[in-house]
Amino acid sequence: MNTSSVASELGKLLIEKKLFLTTAESCTGGHLASTLCAAEDTPSFYGTGFVTFNDDAKKKVLGVSPETLDKYTAVSSQTVSEMSTGALRSAGADISIAVSGYAGPEGGEDGTPAGTVWFAWQLPEAKIHVKSAHFKGDCESVIMQATDYALAEMLALLKQNNPA
Repeated sequence: MNTSSVASELGKLLIEKKLFLTTAESCTGGHLASTLCAAEDTPSFYGTGFVTFNDDAKKKVLGVSPETLDKYTAVSSQTVSEMSTGALRSAGADISIAVSGYAGPEGGEDGTPAGTVWFAWQLPEAKIHVKSAHFKGDCESVIMQATDYALAEMLALLKQNNPA
């Protein structure tokens, strides 16, 4: 299944379940939001996305704590969890997807390789699912793969958890 069909299927499911989605992106730079905006009936399930590429933006826009960024870095389970919660709070949405990673060509100063991406999916009742993945290829390829993964995982979680 390609990215646009996953986004469309996700949109239909969100509309059916009367859920509103928000996104918080770092390494994908708005590609996730752009993909969602290309789906049919987008305003019925998506209205706000945040691109917080650097640490200052994560702190100011999403409320990620400086301590989290200092202790764990921007590419961590703790940071994407806080990004997800901050996006929900700011957008007033029901569910969120947060993405932060090293798309490349460089990795992190701590030795984390390029292609490492952390994801958080927050469902109703504040249940947060966090995973990391490693993607191969150049920066653009990593962004595309991370977008595909984020959407497919949200769709699977919604089908699995079947929130009312």
